[in-house]
Amino acid sequence: MSSGCQIKEQHELHYLTFQVVEWVDIFTRQIYRDIVINSLQYCQKNKGLEIYAFVVMSNHIHLLSRSETRDLSDIVREFKSFTANEILKVIKDEPESRRDWMLNIFEFAAKRHKRCEKHQFWTHENHPEIIYSNQFIDQKINYIHENPVRAGIVEYAEDYLYSSARAYAGKECLLEIIPALRSVEKIGLMRTIP
Repeated sequence: MSSGCQIKEQHELHYLTFQVVEWVDIFTRQIYRDIVINSLQYCQKNKGLEIYAFVVMSNHIHLLSRSETRDLSDIVREFKSFTANEILKVIKDEPESRRDWMLNIFEFAAKRHKRCEKHQFWTHENHPEIIYSNQFIDQKINYIHENPVRAGIVEYAEDYLYSSARAYAGKECLLEIIPALRSVEKIGLMRTIP
């Protein structure tokens, strides 16, 4: 992995992107999205993952997150490993019209990397960007929340169930979100709150 794709400051707030290999649109099915959400909930409760914003799109996930208790890269690695294994099990065991096509893509992707076994689900990169200013945190939260709007899935960001835009709009959210405005002091960013 290139050094540009590594999380260097393990306990700082990061913007992360997890991408399915070859941009396979797997998260168009609820069963796979729910594996991701359940795993993120587990990481929040048991591994110290703090989530400030998220969105699950058809073939990638964006997170604004950090961890005080563990290295963020360890949590990310464990999350990606667990979700890949669980999703691959479901593809193999449950009715899935795209089974052969997806497994062929995941098998071909694995052959290109020495560290993969039979199938590779996620790309190895996480595209981490450390959050270094208030403007940057606002920009990333807006980008995350506007993904489903830009994709034409919903008209308003807060209507997309698999996004933290719901929490920021005061609606029920699938994950526990730490609102950025309330936690700025905690994450070490200086912000002037009117």
